[in-house]
Amino acid sequence: MPGPTFLDGETVALRTIEDKDLEFIQRERSDAAVWRTLGWPFPSNRKQLTEFFEETISDEETIYLMITVAEEPVGMVSFHEISADSWRGELGYWVATDEQGKGYATDAVGTLVEYGFRDLGFHRIEAKVFDGNEPSRRVLEHLGFTHEGVHREAVFSDGGFRDVHWYGLLAEEWSGKE
Repeated sequence: MPGPTFLDGETVALRTIEDKDLEFIQRERSDAAVWRTLGWPFPSNRKQLTEFFEETISDEETIYLMITVAEEPVGMVSFHEISADSWRGELGYWVATDEQGKGYATDAVGTLVEYGFRDLGFHRIEAKVFDGNEPSRRVLEHLGFTHEGVHREAVFSDGGFRDVHWYGLLAEEWSGKE
């Protein structure tokens, strides 16, 4: 049974991640079109993914949600690196290759950003995008995030060093989902 819907977007629902979702997550994280854009250097076997679920997804200091359409999973969205002292969180997200280009990421990210500012009281939300992931940059820019800088060759992934683009959005800049 899927987890309960936590937040509703216009086209997506965001719900809790349950054990039964691990097969979907493992399959999609193994897709080169997904892992290359996120900087994961290797695939996860079931044991590693179960540990990730138990130690990270289930952590009370992070928020990981399944992006669903008509109750079927299409991706994940999260707040991690949450800092209560600074009233900020780092956003993360991905959408399955077959579901990209349909606006699901924009809807899911916008829905979670709204929750972050409205319900969590964040002052700032930030996100990082690896060089070459133009669709992800467009999602953030469409939602009003500002490109704040580049950490040059900051991550080794996919056989080489890659730049990391940092984006930020302040609560006072957020005008709501478009």
